[in-house]
Amino acid sequence: MTKADLPYYLTKFLGKYLPGEKNVSRHTIQSYSVTFKLLLSFFEQTKAITPERLSMEDLTRDTIVDFLNWIESTRNCSVTTRNQRLVAIHSFVRFVQKQSPENLFEFQRILNIPDKKCAKTVVPFLTGEEMKILLSMSDPSTKKGLRDMVLMAVLYDSAARVQEIIDLKVKDLRLDKLAVITLHGKGQKTRHVPITEKTKNLLESHLRCSSSSNGFSSGEQYVFVNQKKQQLTRWGISYIIDKYVGLASLCDGFDVRFPITPHVFRHSKSVHLLQSGVNLIYIRDFLGHSDCSTTQIYAKADTETRRKALEAAYVDILPTSELPDWSDDKNLMDFLISLGRQ
Repeated sequence: MTKADLPYYLTKFLGKYLPGEKNVSRHTIQSYSVTFKLLLSFFEQTKAITPERLSMEDLTRDTIVDFLNWIESTRNCSVTTRNQRLVAIHSFVRFVQKQSPENLFEFQRILNIPDKKCAKTVVPFLTGEEMKILLSMSDPSTKKGLRDMVLMAVLYDSAARVQEIIDLKVKDLRLDKLAVITLHGKGQKTRHVPITEKTKNLLESHLRCSSSSNGFSSGEQYVFVNQKKQQLTRWGISYIIDKYVGLASLCDGFDVRFPITPHVFRHSKSVHLLQSGVNLIYIRDFLGHSDCSTTQIYAKADTETRRKALEAAYVDILPTSELPDWSDDKNLMDFLISLGRQ
């Protein structure tokens, strides 16, 4: 009888290996958990195998390919989502192959499943004028309006990921003459990001208005909280941004045809830095990327800089700026007409 050992290894992978040995973030663990919830549902719905009966022998290359196809066809997920689920499965298989060597051949076949090619999307970003309009939509005369203005300003000025803004605490701010904020990013990496004088002043105003005694030391308080003095969520920040995007869409000069998510602020800052002539190496460090290959997507998205470079390098080799009007050439016109009679 086949031993139902898949639940055991899966629990060990999610509960001990990822948080303990790999020290991955809770968001990565949550993402991987969703993948395996879907995998268990797939086995139950299509193979009639309940989770408690699953064994490592059920984890075959053909089954995983069927699961990935099921994600696309039945759940209508994108190719990008399919590839993300495959990353989680590959990570689990690498973990378990040392503990279940009898299935090593099938595990190697699973690890050889490639990502599915998909069309690469163009990085969405706002122009400088569009960002200026959006940041001016909130009313700083109210506490909530001031918080929202500071939130969007810091999100743009620091090019922070939304989770980095959510986790930002007062102790992470150094509002001296040369203001710097400390961001705790993906992979437990920390980076120090300079902010402008205007953003520093906004932060100081926000901290004066929002200071309160909630049982935490002042340094441990979150910079951006909701009405209940609780840490903002991703949904909460998206809601705030959507509210002001709706107002900005009524203004002249704000004709944006794509959804504006918190990450669009990061994209916009990156492109604006590139347009200002900042080297990709510095932009990479500013964003917290591991290498320049990730940062290069902004160079591809920045059509304005490329247009200016092409105009600067263009050499006019034509003998005249006006093209001749061939319809005035009677001999040529007679020749073209004669071709139609043949």
